[in-house]
Formats: sequence, structure tokens, C-alpha cells
Amino acid sequence: MIRAATRLAGMILTLVVSSFIIFAAMYAAPGDPVTFLIGNPENITPERVAEVKAQYNLDQPLLVQYGLWASQAFVGNLGTSFQYHQPVAELMATRLPATLALVAIASVLFIVAGVGLGILSALRQGKRTDSTITAATTLAASVPSFVIGLLLVSIFSVQLGWFPVSGAGEGFLDRLHHLVLPAVALAVGAVAIVSRVTRQSMVEQLSMDHVEAARSFGLAPAKLIRRHVLRNAWGPILTMVALVVASMLAGTVVVESVFGISGVGKLLVDAINTHDFPVVQAVLLYMVITYMVVTTLVDLVHPLLDPRIKAKDKKS
Repeated sequence: MIRAATRLAGMILTLVVSSFIIFAAMYAAPGDPVTFLIGNPENITPERVAEVKAQYNLDQPLLVQYGLWASQAFVGNLGTSFQYHQPVAELMATRLPATLALVAIASVLFIVAGVGLGILSALRQGKRTDSTITAATTLAASVPSFVIGLLLVSIFSVQLGWFPVSGAGEGFLDRLHHLVLPAVALAVGAVAIVSRVTRQSMVEQLSMDHVEAARSFGLAPAKLIRRHVLRNAWGPILTMVALVVASMLAGTVVVESVFGISGVGKLLVDAINTHDFPVVQAVLLYMVITYMVVTTLVDLVHPLLDPRIKAKDKKS
């Protein structure tokens, strides 16, 4: 109970501090929002400037502005977009499905491929298969996602014509067809990370005394791996998978820009370019919250997968 209360207090403190940093960072950004809101330079007069500042509370001290923004954001009112002239919450709601679908497909790809390659590499450690997987994943991790994206578009979209060049599609099958290449581009680097963690965790478990004992009693290799190795190796793997998924939710900017997907990442880029501060603040806040939610879910699920952690929590 005390641990849960401490975790909740830490989340609230993190959210308050990060939201204030996000809000205050807008003051350090180049450009004047008042000038952007007025638009035509001929209309920039002292009276019009004062009117706009009063309308958007820009004439208030920083802490007052933050308090007003945070109180509204707490109830779901993220302000109005300077560029689109519509509520930011509605604007994000139209962009979020494409981003979530992209991350979901990429997550399936990198989890299946990463864990599979990691297990295979661990079981073949010291052999050619192990060195080949290690070399291939190292190379994959060193190539930027936008380079992979451009390469995929050039081969599978332009030359072969198998997949659309851009867009997120509409409907389940059409969206899946549109998002395959972006998901692959997003997942390649993650495959390398997850496979390495899986391999390392598997190798550590394979050297444990209880695994050697089970092997000496003639337990079948498949059962040995499933019951005594994988079960205890899931902790680090799950943690890394969660961190990668959380980073993907906050890092689809490059891939969405390459493939012309109207998601949250592209919305952030457009908002930065047009000094649309309410949208920038809302998207950054979304990234912080999603990261916190994913990591918290991992903390809750982790004891269910590793009985040792559950037993330790009961003792404490």
C-alpha cells in the first residue's frame, strides 16, 4: 500500500514538473505567438497586440498562465490551435488513431522478430548463427529509420508497386496495407535492441545451477527452455519491450514525415514550424503521459511474470 502511494505521488510530481517545463519552454522558443496570431503585419498595432494578449492570457505572469493552462488541461481542455482554429483535443483525436495503429503494428513486428532472434542466438551461442544474428542486428541498429524508410519506399512502393507511397489508409485492411512499410522502418532498430536483451537474459539463465540440474535429470530441451529459462528471462525482456514501445509512441515523427502519415508526430512537426504553441504543448504532454502509463503498466505486470519479485514485494 505504501509502495503504491509512493509510486502514485512520484507520477503526479513527474507530471507536474514535466508539464511546467513543457509550458515554460514555449517562452524560450524562437518567434512571437502574438505576431503569428495577428497574421498580417499591417494589423500589428499596440491596441491589437494588447487585445490578443488579453484574449490568450499572454499578458499574465508565467505562473498564472501555467496555472490556467494546467487546470484546463486536467479536465481535457487543451486549448485552441493557432493554425487550425479548432480545439486541440479534437485535433489530436483525429491524428491519434494513425499513430497508435503504426506503433501497434511495429510492436508486433519487433517483439516477434526480436525475441525470436534473441532466443535463437542464445541457443546457438558461439556458433555461426549467433555471430550472424549479432552482426545483422548491429547493422540494423546503426541505420537511421528515415534511411530505412526511404529505401523501403524506393524498392517496394516505387519499383515494385506493392505498397502505397504515403498515407495511413482508411478501414482496417487498407490501413494495414498502408502502414506495413512504415511499421517495418520503425521496428528495425527495435528488433536489434530486443534481440540483444533477450539473448543476454537467456544466456544468463542457461548458466544457472537449477537449469544445469534440470538438464542433468534428462528434462526435454523444449520443456527446459520453456519452464526454467524463458520464465525467468522474461523480466528484462518485458522491461525493454515496454521502454521501446513507449519511445515509439513518442518518436514516430521521422517515420510519419517520410511516409506522409497524418499522425501525432507529423502534427508536432507542423505545429513547431508554424509556432502553434497549444498543439506543441499538448503533443509533448501526451508523450510524457504515454511514457508514464506504459512504464507503470510494466511495473504492475512484472511481478506476475516473475514470482521472485512478487515474493520480494510481500516480504517488504
